[in-house]
Amino acid sequence: MLISANHITKYYGAQEVLSDVSLTLNAKDRVGLVGANGAGKSTLLRIIAGEVAPDAGAVTRNPHASIGYLPQALQAFEAHTIHSFITALHDELSIAQTRMRELEAQMAAASAITQTSELMREYGEATEQFERLGGYELDHRIEEVMRGLEIDHLPTDRLLDTLSGGEKERVGLAALLLRQPDALLLDEPTNHLDFAAMAWLEGYLRGHSGALLVVSHDRQFLNNTVSAIFELDERSHQTKFFTGNYNAYRIAKEKDDAQWRVDYANEQEEIKELRRKVKNDGGIVTWRGGGKVGNDKFAKAFFKGTSEVAISRAINNAEERLERILANPTPRPPDQIRIAPSFNPRELEGKTPVRVMGLRRAFGPRVVLDNVNFELGASDRVVITGANGSGKSTLLRIIAGADQADAGEVVISRAAHIGYLDQEQSAMPPNEIAFEWWREGLVGDEDALRGEFFRFFLLSDADSRKRIGELSIGQRRKLQLLKLIAQKANVLLLDEPTNHISFDVLEKFEQALADFPGPILAVSHDRWFIEKFAGRVWEMDLMKRG
Repeated sequence: MLISANHITKYYGAQEVLSDVSLTLNAKDRVGLVGANGAGKSTLLRIIAGEVAPDAGAVTRNPHASIGYLPQALQAFEAHTIHSFITALHDELSIAQTRMRELEAQMAAASAITQTSELMREYGEATEQFERLGGYELDHRIEEVMRGLEIDHLPTDRLLDTLSGGEKERVGLAALLLRQPDALLLDEPTNHLDFAAMAWLEGYLRGHSGALLVVSHDRQFLNNTVSAIFELDERSHQTKFFTGNYNAYRIAKEKDDAQWRVDYANEQEEIKELRRKVKNDGGIVTWRGGGKVGNDKFAKAFFKGTSEVAISRAINNAEERLERILANPTPRPPDQIRIAPSFNPRELEGKTPVRVMGLRRAFGPRVVLDNVNFELGASDRVVITGANGSGKSTLLRIIAGADQADAGEVVISRAAHIGYLDQEQSAMPPNEIAFEWWREGLVGDEDALRGEFFRFFLLSDADSRKRIGELSIGQRRKLQLLKLIAQKANVLLLDEPTNHISFDVLEKFEQALADFPGPILAVSHDRWFIEKFAGRVWEMDLMKRG
């Protein structure tokens, strides 16, 4: 056993983030930690790493095992160069190297032969230890890892505090991987990585000899790196363990979902039957006279009494059973997510819903879009890929009317009704009540609108009454999704649609997109989404070249 977290509970103020969570990580275990934003994944990782104390429960760590946690590695090293930062995290190696430098300086200053001989003996021991720890291979390994994470262009004598946020993240990840701890704790390690760097990281982790506990929203990454899934539920704040990679987890969740629907349907039928029995005097036909008992008054009284006792017992049993079910009923499964346009998509046939001509957009001296031209046809499904900062989100914002181009034109067909999912969530007023923001522009009474709002179970009643600024980023994303569905658009613009959505909702959303009859223009870096999207892929840099 490397790490054992037992009955962990954690509150932030009055909000319970983790509830009686237990997890064990053994040598060579490879576990993915999943759940919606706000479910407590990062908090659990920080508690396991020893950075945060739980309010209840305890974490036991093997005293002879090394544990590596990425944020921990980045603290208090801002004044270091890349090279000194990386080598400083190799405790024994760093000590041996420091001792070698000290002995070299002492030998250079020594005068007596006996003194020099003693220093050389110590230097030999320090050199042997340095070699045994892989010190002479470190520079080569540093070069290999930095090349894999695409930061090999950075001079190793550059100070950490001069790096961008993404560069710091990748340098920190490189340092952690090079340290080769017995247990790796990684929180969203694929952030700031392009497809090539993610593929390299997956290969590196497959060759890692220690244990791995990783938080990730990248389904393909989980498929390629883990053999078990640990799920944190955002509502109960409790956990469930699944054996296998993401594919196995998804299949198990689908079976759970199917069984949930069967259990709910069976329970509803039982409730109807119990209510019928209670209403119809227990469902037992009373004795009406006749038959062998004839007109015997004693027999009539006997059978009447027996019948009334049976009826009373049956009614009591039915009422008790009904009361037990209603006290803890199986919750109704959510409806399948469906994005149904109120505008007939066939109205777009023979038209060009979106035409982009000569778009240019600059932020100061930085030009992000230059002479971008394309058309989105009535049946087109397109996903745009490219590096961070290449202008993908800016392009969608301009098409949606949320930003203005410096030059060029966007022409939207009169038959097109645009639905826009904004990655930055900039159009969501933080002080407005969630439900009130969602219902703006919608027609219907309060009960009907609330029924529509909750039909997919994306947000709870308590969440609907919060101010938008009080919701987690994942909850705000689900509110955006509800707004998109309510808009009933026939053309969709989706900016990183898979970000911040728990996997169970995400799979249903992707199916809704597959069933959507109109054109879709999406921006994504999610390999799983791109593969399942079944549309064309455009590279942003190529679009800029016309």
